Amino acid sequence: MTYENLDEKLVNALLGDGRASLRSLAEDLDVSVTTVSNHLSDLEDEGIIQGYTPKVDYDALGYDVTAILQLKVDGSSLVEVTNSLTEHSQMVSVYETTGDYDIIAIGKFRDTDDMNDTIKELLTEPAIKESNTSVVLNPAKEHEQFELQV
Repeated sequence: MTYENLDEKLVNALLGDGRASLRSLAEDLDVSVTTVSNHLSDLEDEGIIQGYTPKVDYDALGYDVTAILQLKVDGSSLVEVTNSLTEHSQMVSVYETTGDYDIIAIGKFRDTDDMNDTIKELLTEPAIKESNTSVVLNPAKEHEQFELQV
């Protein structure tokens, strides 16, 4: 029984199977169920593990248009615009960035009309000074997490 890198090993095990039982995790990691439970609670309390959610194939549900929005925003309104985007249910990622654009947002849409309507609605915000939208043709890798170095 070794505790070296146990947290990283536990995270990696959960990345492989987020529904694994405490008992199976304990067996795989060669520690007690209590140890796994305690470490898992600590990882949750520290915000390292933030929940257990299914991986959803949005394309299979009819959201087959992915758009990348790049926005230049009036500096004093950056937080306001970012918050507005994060509240939009179809925005799957929103980033404040350096470089040519202040915000990059990625959204999933049912079709180009849905995308167009949403973008037009978002661009009514006067703090948005410039926008550039790209439509993803083929997602080579999407929503992936990576195993931690142990």
